[in-house]
Amino acid sequence: MKYIYSFIIACIITTGFGCKKILDRPPLTELNDETAWTSEGNLKLYANKYYPSFFPGYGLGFDYTESALMGYQFSDDVFLLGNQSNFTRAVPNSSIWSMSQIRSINIMLDRIESRMKEILSSEAYNHWVGIGRFFRGLEYADLATRFGDVPYYDHVPSDVDKDDLYKPRTPRNDVMNAVYEDLKFALSNVRLNDGDQYVNRYVVAGFTSRVALREGAWQKYYYHNNEQARKFFQLAEEAANMIISSGKYDIVTDFRTLFTSNTLAGNKDVVFYRHYDPAVNILHAVASNNNLSESVAFGPTTDLIKSFICVDGNAWQNSTEAAANDFTLSKMIQTRDSRFEATFYTTKPTNKNRASYWYINKFLPRSVAATVEAGGAPPAEFTSSKNQTDYPVFRYAEALLNWVEAKAELGTASQGDIDKSINKIRNRPLAQEAIDKGVKKTASLNLATLPNDPKRDPGVDALLWEIRRERRMEFAFEYGRYEDLKRWGKLAYMDTDANKDLLSGGWVNFPTELPGELVDAKKGQIGVVTMAGTVVNYDGANGAQMKGFFRSPTTNGRLPFLNLGNVNPYLSPVGRVQMDDYKAKGYVLQQTAGWPQE
Repeated sequence: MKYIYSFIIACIITTGFGCKKILDRPPLTELNDETAWTSEGNLKLYANKYYPSFFPGYGLGFDYTESALMGYQFSDDVFLLGNQSNFTRAVPNSSIWSMSQIRSINIMLDRIESRMKEILSSEAYNHWVGIGRFFRGLEYADLATRFGDVPYYDHVPSDVDKDDLYKPRTPRNDVMNAVYEDLKFALSNVRLNDGDQYVNRYVVAGFTSRVALREGAWQKYYYHNNEQARKFFQLAEEAANMIISSGKYDIVTDFRTLFTSNTLAGNKDVVFYRHYDPAVNILHAVASNNNLSESVAFGPTTDLIKSFICVDGNAWQNSTEAAANDFTLSKMIQTRDSRFEATFYTTKPTNKNRASYWYINKFLPRSVAATVEAGGAPPAEFTSSKNQTDYPVFRYAEALLNWVEAKAELGTASQGDIDKSINKIRNRPLAQEAIDKGVKKTASLNLATLPNDPKRDPGVDALLWEIRRERRMEFAFEYGRYEDLKRWGKLAYMDTDANKDLLSGGWVNFPTELPGELVDAKKGQIGVVTMAGTVVNYDGANGAQMKGFFRSPTTNGRLPFLNLGNVNPYLSPVGRVQMDDYKAKGYVLQQTAGWPQE
C-alpha cells in the first residue's frame, strides 16, 4: 500500500503543507484548510491518514500497537513467563478517551458538506460521506466498547463552546444507534471498488459485521437488552451476507500462506490487507518474533492447546482418534484440526519459547522455518524490523464465522449455513508439508450430532460453543480473543485461580525430547503439570518424572479481578485528573459504570 502508508510524504509533496496542520485542534482557517478540499484527489489523501490506525495489520517497524501476535497477548490463549498482565483494579489518575480521531473525521465530513458539494459528483459525494461515516462508526464503536457511555459528536465543536466541549456522557445505546446509522449509510453508498487497497463496500461490510456482532453480544450478555441485541445481530448477518453473496471471495489458500505472503493482491481469501514494501520502508517486525531464532517469553496456554478440535470432529476427551489424549507434538499434528499444525512449530518443543516451550510459527513462512530447523539463520528480511509479509486485515473466513454466529444468536442457523461457513473453512486446502506430516482435514460439523464436550460451559448453547471454538482456532494470536471474551461476558475464563491451564503451556517429554535441559543449572527453573494436575518442579534428581505441560516455577497468576467492589473489568474507568478538570470548569464527568465516582 505505497500510496496510503506513504501519506505524509505524499501530502507534503502534493499540497505543499504538513499533514499535522489539518488535524490541529484550533479552528482551521489557514490556507492549508482551504486547499485540502479542492479536489477528490486531495480528499482521498486526507482519508488515507486513517488507514494505519483502523487497519494496523502487523504494525509498523517495532510499533506493535494492535498488531497480530505482539499486540494481543492478554487473553486465555497466551501467558507470560513470570507475572501475568493484570486487569485494571483501581481508578487511575489520568486515563480518558481521545476525541482527536472523531474531531478529525467530523472535520472531513463538515468540509465535504460545506465546500465540496459543487466539486464532487453526486456519486463521489455519497461515497466520501460514506467513508467518513464508516470511520466515525468504527471509532465510536471502539470507544463504546471500552467505556460504555461516551460524549457523542456528529459535528466539530467550537473551542469556545464549553457546554459542548464538556457535555455529559451520551448513553451507549444512543451512541451505538448513531453508529448503526453511519454503517448502514456506508453500506449503501461506499463504492463497490475504489482501487486496490482502498476501502470499498465489501471492506465496509466486513468491519460492519465485526462491529455489529460485537455490539449484539454486548447487548445480550452484558446489558441483557434483547431488542437491541437482535437489531445488531441482524446487521451483522446482513453485512456478512453482502460479502458472501457477492461471489467475489472463497476459501482457497492453505492457512499458513495467508499470513506469510509478500503479496496478498488478488487472493480470494482476503477482503482487505495491509501491504508492506521495503521500497518505501514500510516494514514490520512481527515475523521476527516467531522466526525460531528469537527467544520469546510468551506462549500458548494449555487451555488453548486443549481447545483444538480433533479431526473426527470431537473434543479430545471423547474422540475416536486412537491417540487423542496424547499431547506430544508428533501426535497432535495427526489428531487435531489442520490449523494446529499451521500455527505452531511442530517438530519438537524448544526452549526458544521460555514460557510455554511450544513455539508459535503462524506468521513465519514454512521455508524459513525449514532453514532455521536445519541449522541456518533466518534470512535478513525475517530479522529485526525488516519483515515485508502482508497481513490479511479482514479475511473471508471471518465474514463466514461472523455470519454463522449472528444466525445462531438469532436462532436461524441451519445445516446448510454450517456447511457454507464452518465446514467450508474446515475444508480449506492443506499445504503439502502438512500432508507429508500426516495432517488431515477435520470432519464436518453436524447439527444433529454436535460434539459432547465435557468442558463446555453449561451456560453456553452447544452450537454456540462450537462456533466459539472455531473462532478460537481460526484467529489464534490475531485480533479478537479478548474482545470475544468481553462481548460474551466470559472474562472469568481468564481467572488463573480458577483455571490452572492458563499458567502452563505445551506438553514436553524432557527425557526423550529435550534431555539437554535436565542439568543442574535448570534446577528450580523448569517444571511440568501432569495430566492428573500434579505440578512437578525439576530438582536435579527427578528427570524421569519431567513429562507434562510445561510450567516454569517462576510463572505466577494474575491478581483477582472478579466480584470486587468498585471494579468493573468489562469497562474502563476515566481518570481522576479528568474528572477534576471537569469539576474545576463547573461540569460533572460521570465515572464509568461499576467504578467509584470519588
